[in-house]
Order: sequence, then structure tokens, then C-alpha cells
Amino acid sequence: MQRREFFKSAAALASGVALGLPAAGSAAESRKRTYAYHGRPDDYPGFKVIEPGRAIEKIETFSKGPFALVRVTTNDGKEGFGQIATYETEISVLTLHRRIAPQVLGKDPADIDAIVDRCMDANHKFPWSFVCRALGGVDTAIWDLYGQIKQKPVAELLGGAVKPIPAYGSSMRRDISPDDEAARLAKLRDSHGFKAFKIRVGQECGHDRDASPGRTEKIIPTIRKALGDAVKLKADANSCYTPPRAIEVGRMMEQSGYAHFEEPCPYWELEWTAAVAAALDLPVAGGEQDNDLAQWRRMIALNAVDIVQPDVLYLGGITRAWRVAQMARPAGKLVVPHSANHSLVTLFTLHLLAAIPNAGPHMEWSIEGGMNLQAADLFSPNPFVKDGKAHFAAGPGWGVKINPEWLKSTTYQKSENKA
Repeated sequence: MQRREFFKSAAALASGVALGLPAAGSAAESRKRTYAYHGRPDDYPGFKVIEPGRAIEKIETFSKGPFALVRVTTNDGKEGFGQIATYETEISVLTLHRRIAPQVLGKDPADIDAIVDRCMDANHKFPWSFVCRALGGVDTAIWDLYGQIKQKPVAELLGGAVKPIPAYGSSMRRDISPDDEAARLAKLRDSHGFKAFKIRVGQECGHDRDASPGRTEKIIPTIRKALGDAVKLKADANSCYTPPRAIEVGRMMEQSGYAHFEEPCPYWELEWTAAVAAALDLPVAGGEQDNDLAQWRRMIALNAVDIVQPDVLYLGGITRAWRVAQMARPAGKLVVPHSANHSLVTLFTLHLLAAIPNAGPHMEWSIEGGMNLQAADLFSPNPFVKDGKAHFAAGPGWGVKINPEWLKSTTYQKSENKA
């Protein structure tokens, strides 16, 4: 039955029905219908947070190592800070100044939806990764600007409130034995009160291969046994499996009472992931890499995932992540954003989750060192986990102060409005 239901869903997608497209009719009828664009849900009014009348005069970037912060300044001296997605930030910084800044400078920051959509339209020949990463830096800076002007946290501007958010401890390692992983997760459970964890199975883009022979078969029950039934467990395959192997691994997870199976198949193979989701009772999660909002619409319509996982900065900022959450809501899908380091993206994720009605049960909290230790120097106060919940400040905008000493140590670039 599950197999038949999957192929019925795929057939509906091919016909356009699952995408919400209108049936064939008269030209007059077609003109009356709404066609969502750039992921705007039907009747999406756009954000109206501040009064119009300002202009964006300057966009500055501050980059060092894996991090790049963005400062937006208006003609009346108001400013806000955002961040470009980590990894290969020098490419994203170049993209920002060359491809994004010309579309933003001189524009009224009150029109955030128009700004975001204009940036995507102007870059239609460059889909989409570094364009979205660069745009995310500007978008999140504008949301901080809103918070500074209104003297409210972004979560409140979005209709929510700053509050502790339950967190799951997210392991990023495949080079650790199942027994050693179990021991460190148990220690974190006891020291930080985590009531949920995520482990890694398979190998990243692994073509059904494991990180080491037999590791997946061992780690799934080992972690359950070590942590007990009271702890929620999730596992991430990072695009490892073909559907038959993913279903095998999913069955193992079901037997050990896991809560979700993340990115079981190559993320671009939506039909593969949909086949896995249809075959398993275990919820399937995914979407962290996806930055095309039309692809998100297809993913949701196909029921390729049960839990959507947009990354605020891979996707292009809060505005576009909000649209994904709104698309997912009528389909009954929860939102558990990808948030794999402790830079500003953790704060962006917390503010988003504090505001959307279909927030999932946990936010992702990396338990690794490395980049996270460097991120602690970017701003203060840093969010932290206590009693299994992520706590963050309730000040204006993102609620933090950017470290001026860190800014002085960076590579600086600037784009200004010449009009």
C-alpha cells in the first residue's frame, strides 16, 4: 500500500495537481488565479515592520576564517548586523559586493520582501548557492536593523517571543567509535540536560558506503542502549544512501525507537527520498542544502520529507526561511532548521523557531569544538544550553553586541550608494 501511495503522489506531482496548479480552463479563469512566486504563499502580504522613508547607504563586510559579518547602514545612521553563511566565505563576500549590493543600495529597507526578490531576479543566471549565502548576510542585517529601530527582538517582530528552546545535541563526527560516541553523549546528557541527540550514519555522499565497516549497524542500537528510552534520538546520513539501503537503515532506526532520519538519500534526488519516506513509519527530515524556493514547493508537495530543515543562511535569510515555514505549515510539516555552528546563525534559528507556529520539538545545537570555539569571539552574550534548552538574550534585534576587537582583526570591504 505504501508503495502504491507513493506512485500516486508522484503521478499527481507530474500532473501539477500536487503543486497546487490550476486545472485547464479558460484564459479568464487563469488570470484570476494566484501563482506563488519566490515561495510566497497565497495571500502573502509581505513584511511591514518599519515605516518607509529610509535608504540603505552602505553595506560593509568583515571576514576572518570561516566567518563573515555584514553591517547595513541607512541614510539616517541606523545600522544592523547580519552574517554570511560559513565556508568559502571569501566567495560569498565577493558575490555580495558584486551581485547583491547593487540591488540593495539606495533601496528602502522597509521593503524587505521586494529587496530579497529583486536580488534573486537579478541573479537568475547564477542559481543559487553563493547568491543566497551573500543575500543571507544582507537580509539578516536588515532584520537586526528593524530590531534596533523598533527596540524589539527579531522573534517579537516576527510575532513570537524570546524564550528557551529545547535543543538536541548534534554530533558532527563519523571518525568516532560507537562506544566512544555513546560515552560522550551520556556525559553531555548529564552535564547539560540534553534530552535529545543526533548521530551520524553512513558516509557523506557515500554511495551506500559506511564510514567504517559495520559502524552504522552498531552505532544505532549502541546509542539507544547507552542513553535509555527517555532520550530522543535522530540520525543523519548526509546524502549517503540509495533508497533500498536507506530503508534498511531506517528499519534499524525504527527498531531502536529513533525520532527522525535526516537526508537519507542524495538531497537532489527528491523521488528517492520520497520513496524512503513512503516506506518508513519513521519521520524523514531534509532540506538543509536546498535554496530554491520552487524546489521547496516541490519537495513539500511530493511529501519527500516529513520535517523541513531550511538553513537560514544557506537559503538567503530570515525572509526566505519564513516562507519555507509558511509553505510547510498547511502540509502539516514541522520545521527543524539546520544550524550546525555557534555563530550568529544559531541566534537566527532561535528567533525563527520562537516565532513560527510549526516549530519542531528541538533546535540543532552542535556539540563540537573547532569552529564553535572561534565563534565565541564574534559577539556577546553567547547563547548557551542549560537543562536541555538553548537560552538567548532578549535585546533589540539579535540581542547581542558584536565584538569590536574581532571586527578590527578582519578583512574589511565596503559598498556605498553613489547616488
